[in-house]
Amino acid sequence: MSKTELPPLSVRVTRRQLVQYAGASLDFNPIHWNERFAKEVGLPDIIGHGMLTMALGGRFVTDWLGDPGRLIDYSVRFTRPVVVPDDDEGALVEFTGTAGEPDENGVVTVAITAKFDGKTVLGKATALVRPERV
Repeated sequence: MSKTELPPLSVRVTRRQLVQYAGASLDFNPIHWNERFAKEVGLPDIIGHGMLTMALGGRFVTDWLGDPGRLIDYSVRFTRPVVVPDDDEGALVEFTGTAGEPDENGVVTVAITAKFDGKTVLGKATALVRPERV
């Protein structure tokens, strides 16, 4: 059984992106924009939206597929926050993954790893993708 390594994707998440994502998602929880509040509730600093990190993982898979319509299912568990510093660099989130062999229906399971600061931030991240149409 052979596996295919997906091309890695590295994305920098900045505070500006957090503001943009908050506006798009209507998720204005202060842990995503208010440093004082984030620290008061025990976080080290402002953290990225979990759903933003998940969306970036989806992008990782669809970039590889070339056709987002081939993505059947995608699920993750949020295991650790992405802490976003107040600088121009942002937080580096790195995605890697492997695609397994097609099942009897041609569906492929993609195992995704997302890391920030060397630690996994999305657990049990998997995507199911349809076979390519010819």
